[in-house]
Amino acid sequence: MRLIAVAVSTLLLAGAAPALAQSPEQSPQSQRPQPTRVSTAQPQRVVLICETDAATRSAFTRQYGSEPVFLTAREAAEAKTAGQTWATPRCMTEREHGRYVQLTQAYAAH
Repeated sequence: MRLIAVAVSTLLLAGAAPALAQSPEQSPQSQRPQPTRVSTAQPQRVVLICETDAATRSAFTRQYGSEPVFLTAREAAEAKTAGQTWATPRCMTEREHGRYVQLTQAYAAH
């Protein structure tokens, strides 16, 4: 049993030796295209449902580095139509979100 394990190990090492001896320029990995990195700093149109209390405002400021900017349903719909984007997410109250859903469903029905 030990001889088989040693023989298999020797064969594996012998097969791996040429691959390990290649320089970085010759290795198959260096010939593969590298993945494209997407920056998360690109402007987007992110709207979060936020409460208006002090704790939520403080948490938003801590996470995103600026005070929350609240949108109405109409402002959010206009931003979507205009293709407007922003670097920091905007906020919308739950009530305004309900209005936004009704507004967009009304547009879709026509």
